[in-house]
Amino acid sequence: MLNIETQLFEGQDIRLGPIDHEAHPDIESRWTHDAEFMRLMERKPVRPLSPAQVKKEYESIEKKMEEDRNLYYFTIRAREDDRLIGKALVQWIDWANGNGWIQLGIGAAEDRQRGLGSQVVRLLLHFAFAELNLYRVSAFVPEYNEVAIHMLRKFGFTEEIRRRQAAERDGRRWDLLTFGLLRSEWEEQVRGRR
Repeated sequence: MLNIETQLFEGQDIRLGPIDHEAHPDIESRWTHDAEFMRLMERKPVRPLSPAQVKKEYESIEKKMEEDRNLYYFTIRAREDDRLIGKALVQWIDWANGNGWIQLGIGAAEDRQRGLGSQVVRLLLHFAFAELNLYRVSAFVPEYNEVAIHMLRKFGFTEEIRRRQAAERDGRRWDLLTFGLLRSEWEEQVRGRR
């Protein structure tokens, strides 16, 4: 499955990279003011953050990555101009059982629904299965995030858990869905693309 020529961190239009503590806090701070983005990205109650607060979050993320060693946090950048367009994670890794979770978000509305998320998922899955040697990858999605649900199904994820009416948004109850993909299912898809 491992092809030495496969790009780990670059897709057609995007690249995954590290946090830039100088350039990124201002951009991500703007995303925290976008209710649509925050509701798609976060399950917990959210609030707008200042650039200084975002910078502190970055420091916390990097500390957690180093100490816990079960989180890989990537920035998503446009290849054409290297601007920050989102974030992607492989997290909550259970090394003993080969399990991990993925999450991603495209920050600015004008960058969403252009196929960039699919490129990110392809890179995250390759990283999780081929580099980290995970056995299964999961993703957690609220029922109202139809774009993410469609994308996960496109990549062969199976809905495994449906927590009925477990989230409340705008006075309505929504189901919370957990999707899973096994390494063998991912390998079959990769073979089919060749």
